[in-house]
Amino acid sequence: MRKLVCTLALSGLLGFGMTAAFAQDAASQQAPTEAPPMHGPRHQMGNPDAQLAHLTKALGLTSDQQTQIKPLLESQQQQIQQVRQDSTLSRQDKMSKVQSIHEDTKGKIEAVLNDQQKQKYEAMQQRMQQRRQGMQNGAAQPDSPPQAQPQQ
Repeated sequence: MRKLVCTLALSGLLGFGMTAAFAQDAASQQAPTEAPPMHGPRHQMGNPDAQLAHLTKALGLTSDQQTQIKPLLESQQQQIQQVRQDSTLSRQDKMSKVQSIHEDTKGKIEAVLNDQQKQKYEAMQQRMQQRRQGMQNGAAQPDSPPQAQPQQ
């Protein structure tokens, strides 16, 4: 009798365990196979839609300006992706090319902006440059006000 109870209990536990395993397997098959999108400012910088939304909010872009700027941001993303995938380039060469792509895109974006928007955009660019320099020096300075620099 005791053997029968133990056998039934063990069978029940195994059956329950198998049911849970099948349920978990079914749930994992329904889950998307792609990795979840990265979040945070660094990962959004490569996303043209997020960049456009940020610029629209910060600069008050019109719908016409948004239509002109979005392809510029998409092209920038594609060019940078190609540079990053080029295994023949050294790290320094990649950084140089990416910087050149950023500068080219920046000039094209500025051509679409009005004078007031250009001033705001330049201020944004200066703040980003200062943050990058701060991070390279090991002391990140989030949202520090831009220092006065002589105009050229």
